[in-house]
Amino acid sequence: MGATHQVYLSLGSNLEHRFRYLQKGVIAIAEKMGEVLKTSQVYENPAVGFEGDPFLNACILVETSMSPATVLDTALHIEQTYGRTRDANTTGYASRTLDIDVLLYDNVLLDSETLTLPHPKMAERAFVLKPLADIAPQYYHPLLQKDIRNLLQECKDRVAVQKTKHQLFKSREHFFSQVQLIAIEGSIGAGKTSLARMISEDFNAKLVLERFADNAFLPKFYEDPTRFAFPLEMSFLADRYQQFSEDTAQFDLFKNFMVSDYDIFKSLIFAQITLQKDEFKLYRKLFNFMYKEIKKPDIYLFLYQNTDRLLENIKNRGRTYEQNIEAQYLEKINRGYLDFLKEHPQQNSIVLDLSELDFIKHPKDYTFILEQLEDNLLDKAF
Repeated sequence: MGATHQVYLSLGSNLEHRFRYLQKGVIAIAEKMGEVLKTSQVYENPAVGFEGDPFLNACILVETSMSPATVLDTALHIEQTYGRTRDANTTGYASRTLDIDVLLYDNVLLDSETLTLPHPKMAERAFVLKPLADIAPQYYHPLLQKDIRNLLQECKDRVAVQKTKHQLFKSREHFFSQVQLIAIEGSIGAGKTSLARMISEDFNAKLVLERFADNAFLPKFYEDPTRFAFPLEMSFLADRYQQFSEDTAQFDLFKNFMVSDYDIFKSLIFAQITLQKDEFKLYRKLFNFMYKEIKKPDIYLFLYQNTDRLLENIKNRGRTYEQNIEAQYLEKINRGYLDFLKEHPQQNSIVLDLSELDFIKHPKDYTFILEQLEDNLLDKAF
């Protein structure tokens, strides 16, 4: 890796979900440009130079190995990703989903057709200087020969700039760390374990996996469902309750959060499909008693795959005892999950149809899932 540089960026938004655009912008910068070292407070101010809704503004410090030109190109690409289009033929200011300005790049002085450093108007804008002073109060402007605090004090811009309650996270890893538990659910072959492993590895999460490979009743159940349904579901319930309680009882101080490839409520969903009415009535009494003691997920992520795709996944992973699973049984499982989600609107749930996606082979599909988790957290927070 070559030499690194410290770059100060200004971010702003005044359209639609303003804070969502700022946070997504920071995450994209952390992934595409370099490590975000500092984030300022988020401030609100009226639109300047045109009629428009109020802006949210913030500044961040990024460590990058990119050249100034590449930093600018990356910032413009991120803006475009979130709906901002800069038209060279348009004069004046306009509302925008996301605005990223390059303010400072080390102490570099630059004046090209596309980029001027330091930003020529930063000392005239209180909505830039105020958040910049949060993270770089003593940064010495290489042209004006004053630090940011002094520039703010001397700034003649009298536009009201108010601190908000919003707090930006430096990366997707930091963003996900605000939750304690994400539970990933779905039918047999939906990809629960694969996704849980990927999230655990990428974002330093404690991995909680369902352990039932040695269940003696499972192969027997697939051969004779009527006879072995009740002992199978009771053994699953006992195992899940013990495992989930133990795995989620104590948080790992060296991990950011927990991600699980199951939630204990699946026991009730499967039991309702496989058990007779009298058996299910008895089963539910015991389940309700256990469920009260179980840690509930902050996000319940349900991965939906259509029946044909599930059968294909099951065939590909090659577990002998699963090869005779019938399509009708998988359809009942999917329906059971969807009914459960409808009956529990208070639960923070996300339903994703992955029938046409492959998050293991295609990074874009994996990113799509991560963005859905981000959107959910942003919606719940604000």
